[in-house]
Amino acid sequence: MAKIFLTRRLLDEGIELLKEHELEIYEGDAPPSKEEIIEGVKGKDALICLLTDKIDREVMDASSRLKIIANYAVGYDNIDVEEATRRGILVTNTPGVLTETVADLTWALLMAIARRIVEGDKFMREGKFKGWAPKLLLGTDVYGKTLGIIGAGRIGRAVARRARGFNMKILYYSRKRKEEMEKECNAKFVDLHTLLKESDYVSLHLPLTDETYHLIGEKELKMMKPTAYLINTARGKCVDEKALVKALEEGWIRGAALDVFENEPQLTPELKKLDNVILTPHIGSASYETRSRMAVMVAENVIAALDGKMPPNCINPEAWKKSERNK
Repeated sequence: MAKIFLTRRLLDEGIELLKEHELEIYEGDAPPSKEEIIEGVKGKDALICLLTDKIDREVMDASSRLKIIANYAVGYDNIDVEEATRRGILVTNTPGVLTETVADLTWALLMAIARRIVEGDKFMREGKFKGWAPKLLLGTDVYGKTLGIIGAGRIGRAVARRARGFNMKILYYSRKRKEEMEKECNAKFVDLHTLLKESDYVSLHLPLTDETYHLIGEKELKMMKPTAYLINTARGKCVDEKALVKALEEGWIRGAALDVFENEPQLTPELKKLDNVILTPHIGSASYETRSRMAVMVAENVIAALDGKMPPNCINPEAWKKSERNK
């Protein structure tokens, strides 16, 4: 019977698939500390972790039996993949399954910030509504405006597909031109400067890399229209939050909607004081359907690795080759 450590309890569908193995689950309300992860990994054959868990060589040192690190996320910048590969430890993720759900949240945030939904809700709850007024909580139209998508992967394309129903002009910036996206969504490939300058809404859909760290900083925010909005459901560190606070306070842009933050779970204090920003706690994939499918994918990845098979969502096949040679 294999031993598995989970840094958080998954939805039941995933736990059910793993019940034949010995499970140790961290049950705390807050994310486990690195020391708690190291203690949990000791003597384990598999580790199931979240994006918030930093998995480095110290964690891997805790168990010589570790065969797989299964990330409950599509991103995996929290894991030292190079070190895992060197050790022959498989690393997996959950790609594709959360595409439409994150795109849905992106649009929920875009609509909410454009039409000041959160402000309106607060206004009503505080008993401030005295009747209809011509200038009460004026927002911004979405229909017919220009949407700039930075990052044209699965989620970026799903966001673009939704924009067609709003008759939006779609601009996109990506490392590579995506002709399929252009045909499907009538999107136009432009450079970053053009996208920022012309877009009414700028939506980020990028992985975190050295190149994307603080991709949106003071210079980029000043390129945007003073009537534009920034939406980020990608990675918090893609945006310089201090520069964003300044942009929101001084009116370089009209507003922002953020599901991810530069120093999660900490929040830049000034953001809490601003009415022209919407803040959600990294819930891009948080639907019952998606989180259940993610749990099943994680479990299937682990089961395959423990059975000596290539996991379906392995991101470092070099580790598989290494482990096979070492048998």
